Amino acid sequence: MAIEVGARLPNTTFRTMGPEGPATVMADELFAGKKAVLFAVPGAFTPTCHKNHLPGYLNNLEALKDKGVDVIAVTSVNDVFVMNAWAEATGGKGKIEFLSDGSADFAKALGLELDASAGGLGVRSKRYAMILDDMTVSFLAVEDSPGKADLSAADKVLAAL
Repeated sequence: MAIEVGARLPNTTFRTMGPEGPATVMADELFAGKKAVLFAVPGAFTPTCHKNHLPGYLNNLEALKDKGVDVIAVTSVNDVFVMNAWAEATGGKGKIEFLSDGSADFAKALGLELDASAGGLGVRSKRYAMILDDMTVSFLAVEDSPGKADLSAADKVLAAL
């Protein structure tokens, strides 16, 4: 069963690239006591994710912060090295938290995993966006297709704030 509005985010582990290499961070370290926007993509560098979804959030950083957002984060079922390379390639490093969910543990805990095995991608995350208030989901938009970034786009999140 997928996570719903009103539910608390599970306190799972992500990997991020720290100054000394890969590091682990718990969800509550990132989101507890904060207003946050968390969005997920099926894969870093994939066309819709790279050219459409992520750029919308990068272009709206200030508008999101003006609405009281403390943390903006993206997660994907990619390893920490790929997520770090994506952060650097897009200019998002230091602006958005790039969270590796390499084994899809977080996506599975949310009930938002996507079986993309037919396309050779294995288990991934569905594309979604959520607003969190102290780890509680107050807005959730899940796309019905991994190739779409409409419901979970930054402008839709801004309107929900």
